Amino acid sequence: MQKRWVKFGLALLGVTLVLAGCQSKPADKETLVKKPYEKSDYYLGTICTLRIYNKDKEAVLNKAFARIKKSENQATLTKSGSELDKINDNAGVKPVQVSKDMWPLMEKALHYSQESDGAFDMAIGAITDLWQIGLPGARVPAQAEIDQALPLVDYHDVVLNKAKRTVYLKKKGMRLDFGGIAKGYIADQVKQVFKENGVTSAVIDLGGNVIVMGHSPLGKNKPWTVGIQDPKKARGESVGTIKGRDISVVTAGIYEHYLKKDGHTYIYLFDRHTGYPYENNLASVTIISPKSVDGDALSNAVFNKGIVEGMQLINNKPKNIQAIMITKDNKIYLSNGLKKTFKLNQDSNYQVEKQLPTK
Repeated sequence: MQKRWVKFGLALLGVTLVLAGCQSKPADKETLVKKPYEKSDYYLGTICTLRIYNKDKEAVLNKAFARIKKSENQATLTKSGSELDKINDNAGVKPVQVSKDMWPLMEKALHYSQESDGAFDMAIGAITDLWQIGLPGARVPAQAEIDQALPLVDYHDVVLNKAKRTVYLKKKGMRLDFGGIAKGYIADQVKQVFKENGVTSAVIDLGGNVIVMGHSPLGKNKPWTVGIQDPKKARGESVGTIKGRDISVVTAGIYEHYLKKDGHTYIYLFDRHTGYPYENNLASVTIISPKSVDGDALSNAVFNKGIVEGMQLINNKPKNIQAIMITKDNKIYLSNGLKKTFKLNQDSNYQVEKQLPTK
């Protein structure tokens, strides 16, 4: 069986790092380098690129990729012996103990399933496994198959035992799918590896989950500038930019992984109530947050809820969590904390809206 990475986190809409004038002299000659130590490799179903700007820290890149590889082996769905596979294989049979590395991911997934009332549902796997969108076996399942799978999609039937560190799926056939949260969790783990090894200025890019650490190498008072992907153009084409330090930027969108059948386009984000991909006016949702795991889960939850309810969810969050929503008809909606700081590219065909649409 082909090894695959769970769907929701599979190469989400990207963000572009902008470092104008990066060849200029860095602020601190003793600790920063003009050209970063950089390494790219294929993990998690995408190209992962890590860049470190601290002098003499090139060896940390290998430590970080070792962390990515370990986590992928734990959380991939179809690799024999992975922890997620063991949980799914024992659905309706018995609880499965997970490693200390994986336990916080389990708790985060359940937290966001509960908080979003299933807009993000950690137990969506019975549905995503039918569709296989983003993989060679992608297809439109028969309605009978969907009807049979829907009762198996319910985070309420996931039982976590913190004392024993076990996960139990109550019904046979249930499947966890952590694609909507695992890549963000792994990005945060990479950041932790960097911090433990003295890295203070770096870029972590796990195929669209981007973390910028510390300040830009252009100076201690210089934040990073991050471009927000235009969902209608090739990767690297941005609609605008934001600035920040120690932030994660995660985007969920419609253009990279989809299935076309009989003239209809099915995206890879699923409605747990219908078993079908969502169909709304959103083209992408970008979440800016301190931790990538939160941005991952919230980007999917907000996409599920739509512009009005999704923005209400974000505006009720702490100020360090913000959102950018782009619609198919070229409109951009910003959460309260970005209305004065998001910079729209002048040559874009998009318009920033001052008011939310009516439901």
